[in-house]
Amino acid sequence: MLVQTIVLVATITLGAAPAPAAKRAVAAAGKAKKARSSGVPASPGGAGFKLKPGGSGKVCLECHADFEPRLKKASVHTPVKNGDCTGCHNPHASEHAKLLDGTPQGICLNCHAGVLRAAPRSTHKPVAEGKCTGCHDPHASAFKGNLVKDGNELCASCHKAIAEAAATAKHKHHPVEKGCSVCHDPHGSQAAPALLRTDVPGLCLNCHKIESPALAKKHLNYPVKTTRCTSCHDPHGSNAEGMFLANAHPPVARGQCAMCHEPATSRTPFKTRQAGAELCRGCHAQKMTAMLEHSRVHQPVAEGACLSCHGPHASKDKGLLKANAVAVCGACHADTIRRQEGSKTKHRPIAAGDCYKCHDPHAGELPLLFKNANGIELCGSCHDWQKHSSHPIGPKVKDPRNANLTLACQSCHRAHGSEYKNMVPFANATALCTNCHENFKR
Repeated sequence: MLVQTIVLVATITLGAAPAPAAKRAVAAAGKAKKARSSGVPASPGGAGFKLKPGGSGKVCLECHADFEPRLKKASVHTPVKNGDCTGCHNPHASEHAKLLDGTPQGICLNCHAGVLRAAPRSTHKPVAEGKCTGCHDPHASAFKGNLVKDGNELCASCHKAIAEAAATAKHKHHPVEKGCSVCHDPHGSQAAPALLRTDVPGLCLNCHKIESPALAKKHLNYPVKTTRCTSCHDPHGSNAEGMFLANAHPPVARGQCAMCHEPATSRTPFKTRQAGAELCRGCHAQKMTAMLEHSRVHQPVAEGACLSCHGPHASKDKGLLKANAVAVCGACHADTIRRQEGSKTKHRPIAAGDCYKCHDPHAGELPLLFKNANGIELCGSCHDWQKHSSHPIGPKVKDPRNANLTLACQSCHRAHGSEYKNMVPFANATALCTNCHENFKR
């Protein structure tokens, strides 16, 4: 992803002073910071530090000579180019790594505050987390904007799945090949989600003349210029003609839009023939009836809100899901997804977006819509080690902590993760085991 303005942090290590000197230096640094905050600049020239000539940068290179080659790179950060190391570093002492004169993000924003949008609809995760150096080299780079990698190669380092799919797509989208930043703002967007520079369909209509006879015919003369193009098309490329999403709703694939919508000639062409789940029932009656016969029904199913989880036209994901399961399930179960994201050990089904490995997304007879009433068997469908575990578990083994419970995998592990390794709820094995084996407490 290309980047416009750059947030850069110089990371020259200037060495530590002896303890008494360091104490004086910290005090001096505090005075300098106070001076700078009152209007006396630390840079250029490190005026706040009263450095001797060259002390703000040139003198630094006497010890940090390894920086000389960097100055010859194609893109050099302006403070580095100007020999203004004190623009980012405190020459004496700091509470921050690399003698930075503040938090990394705070230093970058001193000059590049514009990268933070006033009222963003979307913000790039590294920006939100203040990890500017994830994309930019704070000193110099061979690439424009001091990027650590070139253009799309940098974006692909995080967005690997999208990059790989785009590279192998039979039908490629030209802007993707030109650069991600054609459509996306790498820092944030006030106009649209997903860092889009303009929301859909406006962004698409910049290039595609949707009212042309050829495109009108492909859309069966439905006035699609006000609809979301991405509900049918993959903007990053596809193996299907017209860059259609990989999984299309059969009526859409057959060009039978009028099965669900009023005719294109209608005054309300996009109005559906029936509202909500009643429209879906026209084709999926048997399946929907079977769902509602269960004693426990997922709330969206009970409410007839099929479109809470499914896209009506097409999808990248099987079952016409609106997105992968982590995103779809996370829309309501955000706390569960956050727990997994923060877990030291990731539970593979959740990380892979396969929530349905354990839960039925529609209905069932078991609590939490589990697919198997026996938790040990459910875990054992993936973890065959439980069959030879030496620790007793099962319906005949009472939990010493609660006589109403028996020991199972969930007695020691949290299926959605924990802040500790192996998804256990305690920091170490001793703390975990002595919950039951109190005689071993010391």
